[in-house]
Amino acid sequence: MDFYYRKQQWKLFLLLFAVLIGMGSLWYTNQLVKILAIEEQKKVRLWAEATKRLADPQIINQDLDFLLDVITNNETIPVMWVDQNETIITTRNLDSVRISNPEYLKNQLEKMKSENDPILMDLGDGVRNYIYYRNSTLLTKLAYYPYFQLGVIILFVLVAYFAFSESRKAEQNQVWVGLSKETAHQLGTPTSALMAWTELIKEKYPDKKMINELEKDVSRLEKITERFSKIGSKPALKRENIIQILKDTIEYLKSRTPGQIQYQLIYDENDIPIPLNSSLFEWVIENVCKNSTDAMDGSGIIQIFVKDNTQVLYIDVHDSGKGIPKSKFKTIFKPGYTTKKRGWGLGLTLAERIIEQYHSGKIFVHQSDQEKGTTIRIVLKK
Repeated sequence: MDFYYRKQQWKLFLLLFAVLIGMGSLWYTNQLVKILAIEEQKKVRLWAEATKRLADPQIINQDLDFLLDVITNNETIPVMWVDQNETIITTRNLDSVRISNPEYLKNQLEKMKSENDPILMDLGDGVRNYIYYRNSTLLTKLAYYPYFQLGVIILFVLVAYFAFSESRKAEQNQVWVGLSKETAHQLGTPTSALMAWTELIKEKYPDKKMINELEKDVSRLEKITERFSKIGSKPALKRENIIQILKDTIEYLKSRTPGQIQYQLIYDENDIPIPLNSSLFEWVIENVCKNSTDAMDGSGIIQIFVKDNTQVLYIDVHDSGKGIPKSKFKTIFKPGYTTKKRGWGLGLTLAERIIEQYHSGKIFVHQSDQEKGTTIRIVLKK
């Protein structure tokens, strides 16, 4: 349906928009970090030059005050001044408690080497010293800030999405319950009347064969009413033989589908007890098989495979129809999705609700091919 296609397109658009915002934020912050890094490098060069000139014996008092201000104003950038043999001459803005530890100084020097290229100090007569430095704490925090910001935003969006999603599901459940109860109520009254009229007709015409068919149809209406009433509440599960239930369902479907449709039930054991609500489970199989019949255009084979595992039971409903595109594997279970002109698109939605919410199982498209048909898999806990 166009509705679900547009919904998917909107999700992709919003995701792309969010990615662009995130990338833009990272790019802008990285540009700021680069500018600040250049400014910090200038400050280190100025600090190094001031320290170098401070050792000049010909310096005058006015210049001395200025150089001392330059040196003491560096309170953020960690700096190490070493000679050609990497013997430490002086440091600035390192941990005052650990600065006496040689191992700590060695580690700090290695970190500075990995972060920035050293500043060369040519003292003349072939004597060279080097100024190593690290980025300030502020610059480091700024570099990581956009990642932290994006993480908080993503966390907020995810929490909000799941909260709204759960709220929407709760509203949908209320709609399902209300619709099911109302449908059961509306069907219940005329069905009861039909049952009464059937009994009266049977008394007057006891030998008419049509009475048997009428009773079957009325019984069917009664079962449909029961199903809708169970959808509106938590149904009870009883251990029942799933093979017998499948056999009964197939017999019913044979009389309600074209003669060109063949059914095959393939299983290893005759008796496989499993917790079920038989009435609702029959409804699931009917809905899946009716969709298979539509996909085969009234002619083909529907095979139902029952595979018994240790903890779960697999039921594969395979048809020889035209297949389902991979992009629609999940969409076919959405309310309102249908390829028929007059379809309601609720059959597989009801099947999913019955299996997953009432039986704690799974139902999904196991595989599909345009030439080989489609397999719907139902997984039930034993």
